[in-house]
Amino acid sequence: MWTISGMYFSWTDLDEIHGDHFRKEVVNTTTFLNLSGPGQMLSGTPVNSLELKDIGGEAFYLVNGKNLIDPETGEERPDITREEALKVAGKHMREDLEVAGIELINETGKHHEYRSGALPAYVISYKDPADLKAYVSVKDATFRSVRHRDWRWFDFLWMTHTMDYEGRDDFNNLVLRIFSLMGLITVLSGFVLWYISSPSVRKLQNRFK
Repeated sequence: MWTISGMYFSWTDLDEIHGDHFRKEVVNTTTFLNLSGPGQMLSGTPVNSLELKDIGGEAFYLVNGKNLIDPETGEERPDITREEALKVAGKHMREDLEVAGIELINETGKHHEYRSGALPAYVISYKDPADLKAYVSVKDATFRSVRHRDWRWFDFLWMTHTMDYEGRDDFNNLVLRIFSLMGLITVLSGFVLWYISSPSVRKLQNRFK
């Protein structure tokens, strides 16, 4: 499985695994006018990051990566709705894709395809033979990731390759170390057996006797 997964990775287009062919090639950026400056409305609030977010054509400030602030009122807005999540996803996904459904998830397991994403999040399913899904986080209205059948195969084979059956990304786990040593021993034993059993080596040895 380690060898098969390595061959799969070497012949795979990572852009397709990431689902780039399901996304728009160019994401149009919305321009807003006459926005109130964030300095006054955020006075007294420690700020280490500030981003302008487009949620269904309306502007909001994302403060410190977690709080959405209305630039008109200065108040924090509630979590985005399903309709707004669909608009966020529609800005990134191809227009010919048809939505099959949307649901809210509040937790994921260790083997979930969205296991490292911000929660809660909306899962948007599409009518596509590749079982296509897009994820939009609820708190910051960010388009997070695209998942489809090829990505899931890649994820499974990546797990078998790293032999990290919990988080997928630990290359220093005990199982991988044991199997790497076993692989080295197997290769070396093959050279030893070849040396012992090779007629050519025997003939060479007999010449020098």
